[in-house]
Amino acid sequence: MKNVKETLELKIGQILAERGQMVAFAESCTGGLIGHRITNIPGSSEYYLGSITAYAYEAKVHWLGVSWDTLEAHGAVSREVVLEMAQGVRKALKADIGLSVSGIAGPGGGMPEKPVGTTWVGLATAEGSWARHFCWDGDRIQNKADSADAVLQMLLEYLEGERDLDQD
Repeated sequence: MKNVKETLELKIGQILAERGQMVAFAESCTGGLIGHRITNIPGSSEYYLGSITAYAYEAKVHWLGVSWDTLEAHGAVSREVVLEMAQGVRKALKADIGLSVSGIAGPGGGMPEKPVGTTWVGLATAEGSWARHFCWDGDRIQNKADSADAVLQMLLEYLEGERDLDQD
């Protein structure tokens, strides 16, 4: 599995470096895992600006510009919030592409309408914004790993020309 992940990150890095594009991440449930994986690739400073790990509502509002109204109306684990997070990190770090993730890693925190494993991923560019919904069934560590994989896979698909990225 490690080689698959490294291949994904290498491929993303090669495309971003080739195009001179910069990426930034807004991480909640992954707690910095995506930034960690990206920086495992030598030379990633060519295309990776950084990440904002915004776990609490206050951090999402202060650092990413997420609206309190959006958080109160939809909760942190929602399409609306990840779209605001992705747009916010893109703006805050002046990136070409901003991605975000928010989810319920578990083992607690789930609700009937949002069970443990529920995760939303967002991507924002000058072209538009997209979001995807997932529901993982692993333990906390596996759910975080699956969420990081989903963010990187969405980024790769975007870089490869896919523009029908929304998934509910």
